Amino acid sequence: MKDQDTPQARGGRARADALTPEQKKEIARMGAVARWERGTPRATHEGAFVLGDVVVSAAVLPTRQRLLTQATFLRALGRSRSPKGGTGVYSTVDGIPFFLQAEVLKPFITEDLLMSTAPVFFIDKSGKKSVGYDARVLPNVADVYLKYRDACAKEGKAVTPRYEPLIKACDAVVRHLAQVGIVAMVDKATGFQEDAALVAQTIELYVAKELRQWVRTFPRSFFQELCRLRGVTFRDDMKLPKYFGHIINDLVYNRLAPGVRQELNRRSPVQPTGGRRNKLHQWLTEGIGHPKLLHHLGLLEGMSRAFADGEYDTFHARIDQTMISYSKLPLWNQVEEIESAPEQPRLPPSTA
Repeated sequence: MKDQDTPQARGGRARADALTPEQKKEIARMGAVARWERGTPRATHEGAFVLGDVVVSAAVLPTRQRLLTQATFLRALGRSRSPKGGTGVYSTVDGIPFFLQAEVLKPFITEDLLMSTAPVFFIDKSGKKSVGYDARVLPNVADVYLKYRDACAKEGKAVTPRYEPLIKACDAVVRHLAQVGIVAMVDKATGFQEDAALVAQTIELYVAKELRQWVRTFPRSFFQELCRLRGVTFRDDMKLPKYFGHIINDLVYNRLAPGVRQELNRRSPVQPTGGRRNKLHQWLTEGIGHPKLLHHLGLLEGMSRAFADGEYDTFHARIDQTMISYSKLPLWNQVEEIESAPEQPRLPPSTA
């Protein structure tokens, strides 16, 4: 065609003909990398921490999603195979990742877990393409293996030998994460913390400028579950021990979003009498803060039902594994230092 015989086209063909095979291959590789990078997020923070006997590599994306690299995620589960050549990621069958495909595991896998185990492609800080999984998925996947082990024990069956090392590794993961939440570990390893401007924006979304009219927000059943786990008799008049205020701050307001509890305390400080003029939840916004609180309470109550009477400490450890407490992040602690509200009473040991 005519446009293929322009001086520019002839010059391009001449330059291409002058390239060595190695140069052509490198140009093709760089083009492929450029296409792969287009639209793929780059890690803003990276680091590593020790989980049992495994060094786990972590990253944080611009969306604030915390990731564990695929290779170290699998090593933490006791697996060491490499992805199939050319894919960079393990294959799935019917949307199930290979580490959950065993028939013996399927009774313990929820739909939510399957949806959360999709691999995440990203560019690391060195410019290399990487694959990872959401950090919060690790304890949930480990728990699937432990549920399989517990079911075998309950039925008097032996665990299939091939799964024994995996179960041992998963048990180590869960035990370790019972002490420190996985998200907090990633943040500490990568040096990531919530930006002050971002916290201010979050507070504006969650906390209303005017007090909302009081409506019952915390379900009666939520407090019944807490009393059951604490070994405390639930009273019909809803009169709760004073230290339950500390429990609510810890389980609920500390975990809604960064900076929110401090702003709620500022809006409704503790009075000399020990009470508050308004309920903290009355300051939450209709569109985001209040719905988020209701959703969070539903999650807590649902998780609480998986634990026996008096197992509050075990329940709390599981909450720490799956829900970050912003009170443990550096920026939150800086705000905490200027908080003028009186200190909450110290939580007594479980009475069960």
